[in-house]
Order: sequence, then C-alpha cells, then structure tokens
Amino acid sequence: MKITAGKSIGQVLFVVIMLGFGLINTANALEIDVTQGRVKPLPIALPNFIDATGSGQKYARDITGIIGNDLQSSGLFQPLRQDSYIEKITNFSQQPRFSDWRIIQAQALVTGRVVMQPGGRIRAEFRLWDIYAQKQILGLQFVGTKSNWRRLGHLIADSIYKSLTGEDGYFDTRIVFIAESGPKNKRVKKLTIMDQDGFNVRSLTNGRSLVLTPRFSPTTQEITYMSYAGGKPRVYLFNLQTGQREVVGVFPNMSFSPRFGPRGRKVVMSLQQGENSNIYSLDLQTRSVRQLTNTPAINTAPSYSPDGKSIVFESDRNGGQQIYVMSANGGGARRISFGRGRYSTPVWSPRGDLIAFTKQSGGQFSIGVMRPDGSGERILTTGFHNEGPTWAPNGRVIMFFRESRGARGGPKLYSVDITGYNERQIKTSGFASDPAWSPLLK
Repeated sequence: MKITAGKSIGQVLFVVIMLGFGLINTANALEIDVTQGRVKPLPIALPNFIDATGSGQKYARDITGIIGNDLQSSGLFQPLRQDSYIEKITNFSQQPRFSDWRIIQAQALVTGRVVMQPGGRIRAEFRLWDIYAQKQILGLQFVGTKSNWRRLGHLIADSIYKSLTGEDGYFDTRIVFIAESGPKNKRVKKLTIMDQDGFNVRSLTNGRSLVLTPRFSPTTQEITYMSYAGGKPRVYLFNLQTGQREVVGVFPNMSFSPRFGPRGRKVVMSLQQGENSNIYSLDLQTRSVRQLTNTPAINTAPSYSPDGKSIVFESDRNGGQQIYVMSANGGGARRISFGRGRYSTPVWSPRGDLIAFTKQSGGQFSIGVMRPDGSGERILTTGFHNEGPTWAPNGRVIMFFRESRGARGGPKLYSVDITGYNERQIKTSGFASDPAWSPLLK
C-alpha cells in the first residue's frame, strides 16, 4: 500500500492510497456518459463493508447504506440487491471472483472495510472494480471521528461518482432552507440546515422572526439571508462556526434577495426605493456600497456568474418580469428571456454554462434552464407552484421547492437533473422552502 496524497477536510482526513492490483486510468475503464439525455442507471454491487476489528459492524453496514443511497439518488446508478450476490466478500485484500458478479449483471463492484481506531476514530477503505475489465479502478481511504461518520459514506460516494462519470460528486454537501410549520395563514419559519440527504437537521433561528432566501457563501462557513428581526427587513450574515449574526449594511429601506459573489468577498442584493428596487453590491471587507442599476422599475434576484464578471437578475423594466444580464460593475444590461410568461429567480450554474430560472405561464410554475445568451431554453419540470432553483456544486442537479394545493398544502423540496429526468422529493420532517445548496465541504 502506497500513500500518494493527503489533506484535512474538516474533521475528516482524506488520503489517496494505491491498494495494489494495478490502479488504472479511468479514461480506459468503465465510464458513464452523462452528456446524453436519459442515462440508463449503471448496475453496481455494494456488499456491506467488512468490520475489520469486530467492533464496528453498525458503522460498516450504515456507511455502505449511505454510499448506495447517494449513488441511487443521482439516477445514474442502480445498486443491486444484496440477496442476489453469489460471492460473499470476506477478505478486503483479495481480488473478487469477477465471474460471480458478471452472472448477476453487475458492471461495477465496491468492496470495503471499516477499521475502528484508538481515540474514537474510524477508517473506511474501499476499492472500486470494473467487473468486465477485471481490474481495480480506484482505491481510497478516509478517516474521521465517530460523530462525523456519515461524511465517510458521502466522501466515498463522491469518489465513486467522479471516477465513473468524470464529474465531481455532490454528496458531501449541505442544504440551508426555510423550515415551515403551523397553519398556512400563520406559518413559523426557521432558518434550517441539513446534509443533502436530509440527515443532521439543525435549526439556526428560533422562528420568532420571519426569515427568507438563505444563500451559502462559496467558503461554506457563512450564510446570507433576509430577516424581519427587529420589525424591519434586513440582510444578515450568519457564521456557521461561531453562530454569530450581523446585519449587512444599514440602509434606510428594505434590503432583500442577497447572494454572495464567487469568492465570498461581496454580497449583491436589492434595496427598495419607494415602489421600485435597484441592485447594489457590498464589499464585506471595506463595507463600501455600489449601486449597479438605476431604473424606475423592480430590479431584483441578482446572481453572479462563476467568474464574477457578470450578474443575472430579474426586472420588469419593460412591463413584465424578464431576465437580464449585465456587467458585475453595472451597465450594459441586456434581456435574455423572450418566451411567453414571466421569468424570475435566475441563478447562474457553478459551471457557468447555464442559468436556472422560474417561469410562470398558463397558471403553472416551471423550473427551466437557458444559456447565458438566452438560447437553448428548456423546461425541466412544471407544477402548481415551483420556485427557487439552486444548483448542486457540480452543476448537474437543481433543487427547488414545490407548493401543494389546498388549505393543508405547503412547500416541499425536490431535485431534478438538468436533463429533466430523475425528479425526486427531498426528505424533510415538515414543510420546507427556499433551498440553497452548499459547495463541497472542506
């Protein structure tokens, strides 16, 4: 075994290991082509990890389950039923019997083991195998504390995803959202955070003040959001490590729709001016404010491009809600949406290739994407009330919320692939709205 690289990721140590059997270049191995429309899920076998020390059976089983759930949720993988397995994996250091896995039509196999270490630490090791090439594709290990054991599964799933698709995974991430409870006309709304799979839920506010539109910093350590604390709508920063909260600038009128710049040094937002609103940027270090739009209209929902050079936003300057793109310094605004209906909540993909949006037309709300020049508009999903798209950090998946009809109805979180397939509901204990996806954790 040869250690080739290592770095600290929060409370998890990431170490690349070459585990023998010929670590190979995945360009010549099994791959999933995610550039196509609908992809047939890859059959993958995931036997429970081996409990190497005799004291970690639950962790071994549950980490395997997290890996399987993550991969299956992407729509690109189909974990095979464990009761169909012919070979029982008992030796992590031994090559599998590839013929046994071909019989059950597995194309990839993951074998692993969990080692309980002194000081309450867990080491999870795995190997990814190409069944038909009869070779190992990848071998890695991750070490973390017992309290952080779920991240081990997410990190392994991310590694498998990247190895077989060529794109970064998105499983070791978090979602900040608005948890809603109570009757429809008197909802209690709390700023809430959870892992992307719905676990480790934690309230960040007590629900005494209305909170809206949370957004992650690219550093993942801060959130910006709008709150009515103190009776006046303000944009706030919330530090996830310290729990400290502060107002972003003191403005005479309402501030709303905040979003971080790509390096986390600026916040762009809307400020109300009578019946209209304009877009401003604020430097978080110098606290200097710059006005970016100046029209007698509603200009709001700004979002930076990944390179920080442009801003997409919505405006009714021509009579109806449409999407515009302008320079990050203001000026040069050009309309990019021209379909029927009203467009809102634009947000730039982390890859820079697409802009997601909400579209209202014919009594329905749709989530769609278009290129930054407005071409290639595609509707991904339509419903009674869909809104608030947010991107996974790899630009492959969009999360949004959908409101259900009726007096007892309320919002729930959903995700959909940018191809328009694999729509699924995200597990929350109650109603949930305004999701924002974090970058990969560090």
